[in-house]
Amino acid sequence: MGALFGTDGIRGEANHYPMDAMTAFTLGQALTHVIHPLHRPPVVVIGKDTRISGYMLESALEAGITSMGGIVHMLGVLPTPGIAYITQSMRADAGFVVSASHNPYTDNGIKVFGSNGFKLSDTQETEIERLMLSGELAALTPPAADMGRAYRLDDVLGRYIVFLKNSFPRSLRLDGIKIAMDVANGAAYRVAPAVYRELGADVHVINDDPNGFNINANAGAMHPEVLADVVRHIGAQIGFAYDGDADRMIAIDETGQVVSGDQILLINALELKRQGRLTNNAVVSTVMSNLGFRVACEEHDISNYAAQVGDRYVLELMKEVGAVIGGEDSGHTIFLRRHTTGDGILSSLQLITCMLKSEQSLGQLKQAMQVYPQTLINVAVTSKPDLASVPEVMAAVSATERKLGSHGRVLVRYSGTQNLCRVMVEGPTLSETESHAATIADAIRSTIAK
Repeated sequence: MGALFGTDGIRGEANHYPMDAMTAFTLGQALTHVIHPLHRPPVVVIGKDTRISGYMLESALEAGITSMGGIVHMLGVLPTPGIAYITQSMRADAGFVVSASHNPYTDNGIKVFGSNGFKLSDTQETEIERLMLSGELAALTPPAADMGRAYRLDDVLGRYIVFLKNSFPRSLRLDGIKIAMDVANGAAYRVAPAVYRELGADVHVINDDPNGFNINANAGAMHPEVLADVVRHIGAQIGFAYDGDADRMIAIDETGQVVSGDQILLINALELKRQGRLTNNAVVSTVMSNLGFRVACEEHDISNYAAQVGDRYVLELMKEVGAVIGGEDSGHTIFLRRHTTGDGILSSLQLITCMLKSEQSLGQLKQAMQVYPQTLINVAVTSKPDLASVPEVMAAVSATERKLGSHGRVLVRYSGTQNLCRVMVEGPTLSETESHAATIADAIRSTIAK
């Protein structure tokens, strides 16, 4: 990754570099120059989540794009996958998403989709970044006569709702099914309830009153225990927890137990296999996926491929091995036959389809995978040196791996979007994983985190 672009676009603290108005303006200019087609102005859409800083950043992007002759369509608040869908369906040249996904409101981010609905390639991001940092843009700015315009689209929610409903079998309805839903005071707060109510479900929604500051706050996919309590209290058959931009989903079964992204991925892969639609008998997960996922794939004769963490890497490996489904334990699930990116609402529709077709509850379906005890500790760091160059950390990792042997595993990696070092340990018992993870985290705190 470069100086600005990380694994999922550009992120940072809102109103501070690089998440300030000037950087957003320059990004709008640079992208417009890079994608400019011959003989017509480029068309770019901009959507956002519910953060207070979204107003500033979308306006700055709009100014940058129009200053370079681009035509802008403002989408307002819409889930990230909805922006990808609108970009593709409108045949726009690019789409901007103003969101920091599951991060708190104090952060924000900007990522870009190309005309095909997929995220930009590393090559495109590198060229955009080069232009932003080179100082060349001022000389490339066109005269006033060639500046662009901006419009606001008012029907995007309806378009996206129709797209989502079309992913659900027309032969099925959700009448009589009680669904609890946590929309994290984020971008899904209008779309997700509308989709399920139109399909006939009895929907109980929490955290659907965004105020610019409460996105992801003790809510959504990062805090599924909140929705689990609601599921138990109201007797729902299932619960869906989305994150701030609704590209991920964590489910709650009928007993109020959290169902992980890995379990959701496996349930869908097994249903595709049963239908004869699991292309190349392949499913892509990540190196952070639970050890139980790999074991379950072996038991069910499914070829499992592990990508680096990040949905862009999952997608790259899916294309490489010809898989139609892939995802992360965090709740990103990609259904390539249906969308170009992870879509939390679409994923929830696919999961409830599996329930209806199998005539089993989610609690029954999740039994296909045993979840190995896992402990994850996030350690705040001030720098990100190569972990192999920190002997204290490597010694702690090696000692843990020797103790676990073939009955567990260790993964230590930096976050691609935050100043964190993630320590993940799996093992035979929770107490062992907690103890080992704490030892490694202490080694990081005494070295990298100083």
